[in-house]
Amino acid sequence: MTRLQRLVRILWVICRYRLDTFLPLSELPVPLKVLFILAPWHLFPKPRLDRGDRLRLALEELGPVFVKFGQILSTRRDLLPDDMADSLKHLQDRVPPFPGAEAQAIIERSLGASVGELFASFSREPMASASVAQVHAATLRNGHDVVVKVIRPGIERVINQDISLMYLLASLLERYWSEGPRLHPVDVVADYDATIHDELNMQREAANASQLRRNFENSSLIYIPWIDWDYTGKNVLVMERIQGIPIADVDALKEAGVDLKVLAEKGVEIFFTQVFRDSFFHADMHPGNIFVDISNPADPRYIAIDFGIVGTLAPEDQSYLARNLLAFFRRDYRQVAELHIQSGWVPADTRVNEFETAIRTVCEPIFEKPLKDISFGHFLLGLFQTARRFNMEVQPQLVLLQKTLLNVEGLGRQLYPELDLWSTAQPFLEKWMRGRIGPAGLLKSLKIHLPEWIEQSPEMPQLVHDVLLQLRHSGPSDSASRQAIELLRESRGRADRRWRRSITALALVGIAWFSVDHDLVALVQSLPAHSWILLAGATWLVAGIGRKH
Repeated sequence: MTRLQRLVRILWVICRYRLDTFLPLSELPVPLKVLFILAPWHLFPKPRLDRGDRLRLALEELGPVFVKFGQILSTRRDLLPDDMADSLKHLQDRVPPFPGAEAQAIIERSLGASVGELFASFSREPMASASVAQVHAATLRNGHDVVVKVIRPGIERVINQDISLMYLLASLLERYWSEGPRLHPVDVVADYDATIHDELNMQREAANASQLRRNFENSSLIYIPWIDWDYTGKNVLVMERIQGIPIADVDALKEAGVDLKVLAEKGVEIFFTQVFRDSFFHADMHPGNIFVDISNPADPRYIAIDFGIVGTLAPEDQSYLARNLLAFFRRDYRQVAELHIQSGWVPADTRVNEFETAIRTVCEPIFEKPLKDISFGHFLLGLFQTARRFNMEVQPQLVLLQKTLLNVEGLGRQLYPELDLWSTAQPFLEKWMRGRIGPAGLLKSLKIHLPEWIEQSPEMPQLVHDVLLQLRHSGPSDSASRQAIELLRESRGRADRRWRRSITALALVGIAWFSVDHDLVALVQSLPAHSWILLAGATWLVAGIGRKH
């Protein structure tokens, strides 16, 4: 199907489900307004369905690329009204499997050997089929049971075609819709573009799995299957075949005697560990990708598969997010408002008092409910919706985080409706913040950055040499020579100041350290007031070392 044919198909689906009624016609330029008035969709009767269901059915009819996009949009309450987002949560990725003979041919082309040579056994009948790939069972020559994930033939061309049309539609929205510049629809599509193209590369997914496996090696929380790198390429991934109960099968988990409360709490701990400890989290934790190891029902362990989508957060986003959540726990709405402004999530000229009042209006009713009835994910969504009224711009780096948090919380509530998500999250966040801004965090920062500062000191001889060369090849009155001399003076001054600050900071930390016992666990609790003052001075000095003077 050519791009023109595909565009015609999209327009036909828009007509059939009368999606034109979603468009802000009053904001369009006159020529476009006339075009929309004369468009053929007026010949189609308006379906007797809610607008959310019409959008959901249209996306399902347009195929897997649009379905996956709709699944991501379902988490974006900052972009869609609640009724539409709720409908999109029910999107189903119904894709029939492709023939096993085609899968075998792709495997053999990718790995350069026949299936008979590669595996002791290989099943042509797929175990599961999705929009991007499908999975077959196999056994390696060494007897290990594995699954073979194969990219769907021709899917890259389909994705590229549909993504290009999404860019076209997003650019029109950004240009002609009054909300477009704030919501950045082109950036939203670009983020989805990167996400879905990452899923097309099996080597990237394998690398994600390997990283997660290292992060949770010997963990009682979650098990990540091993990757067979010898049999993995761009279009094929071979991974350990896991044994477990699907997490959505609650009846089977109960029958096996699994402690569902422990399992639900572990899911929350896994999420916060990935986000705040590792800044590398499995961002596709829907029920189809999660199983449970029931070998120890009293202490069950998660098993994850499908690592095509992972998320990361920059240190500053981690910090702002943790501080926002902790401020919310303490009902410190002033700090929540100030953090949003400091992070740049809302404009700098926002009136803090008004923003604080709006946040309090949203959050206070939440605290009137029992903790078990408070939705963490919906709190974040409500917070972002409130900030939207204060021109909060879309934060693409938080899209996958919101999606993952909603998935995790949904799983937890399904397993154990009494789940108190706050009591699980708050101690973790407080411990993480102490590790970043307390004495242990300061010592860690010095350990990381001190070698870098020492490395920069030998720059002085080279700078002197460079200045002498410039003086040699130009006259003393030459402007370049004067600039070089000035550069030398400034650089020498910076280096001197770095050394002085480093030595002073280390001295202050040393004095504070030896003021107490050397037990790291008791350090924070036993640190006397004068040690805190010394550490604060060291922190100020360290912060000043990296600044340009």
